[in-house]
Amino acid sequence: MGERRPVIALTSGEPAGVGPELCAMLARQPLPARVVILGDASLLAQRGAPRDAAIEHVPLVAPSIAGKLDPANARYVLALLDRAAAGCLAGEFDAMVTAPVHKAVINDAGIGFTGHTEYLAARAKAPHVVMMLVGGGLRVALATTHLALADVSRAITRAGLVDTLRVIEHDLRQRFGIARPRILVAGLNPHSGEGGHLGREEIDVIEPALRTARAEGIAAEGPVPADTLFVPARLKQADCALAMYHDQGLPVLKYASFGKGVNVTLGLPFVRTSVDHGTALDLAGSGRADPGSLLEAVQLAIKLAPAA
Repeated sequence: MGERRPVIALTSGEPAGVGPELCAMLARQPLPARVVILGDASLLAQRGAPRDAAIEHVPLVAPSIAGKLDPANARYVLALLDRAAAGCLAGEFDAMVTAPVHKAVINDAGIGFTGHTEYLAARAKAPHVVMMLVGGGLRVALATTHLALADVSRAITRAGLVDTLRVIEHDLRQRFGIARPRILVAGLNPHSGEGGHLGREEIDVIEPALRTARAEGIAAEGPVPADTLFVPARLKQADCALAMYHDQGLPVLKYASFGKGVNVTLGLPFVRTSVDHGTALDLAGSGRADPGSLLEAVQLAIKLAPAA
């Protein structure tokens, strides 16, 4: 008997965006897994899905036009995520991959939604999750995710940082197979606060959190000034960089890998990966969208999926 192929749930995302056609493109790729596309079957066919594609039909709430957002379909988008998460928790799917959603239109529908990461954590009742992007030879995790910059400092706590480091260390060992992960931790302020003259977050929060983590055996170095954290000599000594906020770490990774980067949610009880880009409404329905990031996300999900 041949080895069992993993089963991957692929959510097609915002119906007005590029997600459905990227899923249709991916359905034509030979992959060492069974990829089940979750979405409206008619929509996926319109966007080019082949007849033999493995599609689980989830009906749209309202007709969808490429490039034109409709808050009426916000519930549809969340239903895709609910189905994939439930299937992963039940063992029906070995991993889930998500095409992009449009957060603003979900909020316009009156639904509080800050992103896939937070939504899936709530669905899975995961106590602490971490957003990490992989690409261009880098792994960059975030201490905070989708927050206004003015709120970042208050959101960074000793306990939260320790939990984040625990999750990173655990998942790099258990899912990525790194025996002793080395984590390079950024400071929050310019020059890591310059001894307290440019802010005390490093002294009062980050350094104590690192001492606690190191006492538990976690190989975490820092806080390193963010402007020198990503130099090649430093990165050679690390398996993952931990940035304090979204736009501190991700511009570097996206410069190195845009179109090929993968978003991974650490700390969930199942594997979840995603593309590194948004809904690209201007490209929706044109056939010109690049499926590179989605293909990378599916390939990484297959690699990380638990062995049968």
